Amino acid sequence: MISFIFIGIGATIFLTLLLPEIRFYFFNVAGRWLYIFLFSFTLSLLMTPLMRWLARRFNIFDIPEERKIHERATPLLGGGAIIIAFTASLLANMVIEREIILTLYAGGAVALTSLIDDWKGLRARFKLLVQILAVLFLIYNGVVLSLFSDKIWWGYVLNILFTLLWIIGITNAMNFIDGMDGLAAGLGSIISLFLAIVAIQTHQHVLGWIAIAMLGSCLGFLPFNFHPRTPASIFLGDTGSIFLGFVLSSLAIIGDWADNNPIVSFAAPVLIFWVLIFDMTYITVERVLTGKVKTVKQWIDYVGKDHLHHRTYTLLGDKRKAVLFIYLLAITLGVSAIALRNARPVDGILLVIQAFLITVIVSILDYSGRKR
Repeated sequence: MISFIFIGIGATIFLTLLLPEIRFYFFNVAGRWLYIFLFSFTLSLLMTPLMRWLARRFNIFDIPEERKIHERATPLLGGGAIIIAFTASLLANMVIEREIILTLYAGGAVALTSLIDDWKGLRARFKLLVQILAVLFLIYNGVVLSLFSDKIWWGYVLNILFTLLWIIGITNAMNFIDGMDGLAAGLGSIISLFLAIVAIQTHQHVLGWIAIAMLGSCLGFLPFNFHPRTPASIFLGDTGSIFLGFVLSSLAIIGDWADNNPIVSFAAPVLIFWVLIFDMTYITVERVLTGKVKTVKQWIDYVGKDHLHHRTYTLLGDKRKAVLFIYLLAITLGVSAIALRNARPVDGILLVIQAFLITVIVSILDYSGRKR
């Protein structure tokens, strides 16, 4: 009954936002960012039950198995609600800059492939190939990191390689960490929030609006995916987690995160995405050192319960506590990114070192907890 009331309020707010007078008020008085947030939040809130119904209608479920934590078959396609709400909020508010449209094209292709995987199943190698082609499409159209001078050939090559590594790494890290109720969507919300704050700090208002659109889309989905007492009624699926990781990592490349300070500009998104970077790095190093994977093919195909959320769950003994712990870790590091505004280059280096030390402490606690 409460959920119907909640959805009814959301529908009322969404329909009200469509009125020209209300739109004019937000754009000129209350703030365009608030309009975009409410638009994406309420649309995601309304679309999620529809996606849940479609998943049940077409039998698209996440079935429990040994490597998974959930205990009952759960509808997928939650990512569809986020994709629709995010895209619609941008188009409805004329946030249609060239780089954003290109990112939506590439992200849409990756999400469509993941949708087929959620429904029928695809090989991991094929999904990775589609991701590489999508990133190459962005690179060809100018969405590329500028860590090195592109006036010399090796600088240009390194920029391309790091762009591939960044987007594909973050995309799959978001997919890998989507193993507990509310974790991926919650981290997507936190990352979007801090991207929006830093974008506004650096006077990149369009980029801030895009991040806020993703924030609202994730938060509109969360009530169905993270509940204090009951299991999730719908999951993001690969469709949602892959799209989240792809778009957010691309935004980090599109943005300029500091004024004429390349070290700070590099450090800010690294801190915001640190939880995902740490999880991907940790499992890769551990699997190689323990001999679990010996080739790239084995790394791509390997599936295990050694991710940050699995280890935190083992340590704390409670799924929701594990999720909240990871939320707080991401928020702590995101606050560091905000502190970088007008900072010296050495401050950026020190905060990245601090993030590394924080995760080392977490790893020590995790290892000690598992041994005990």
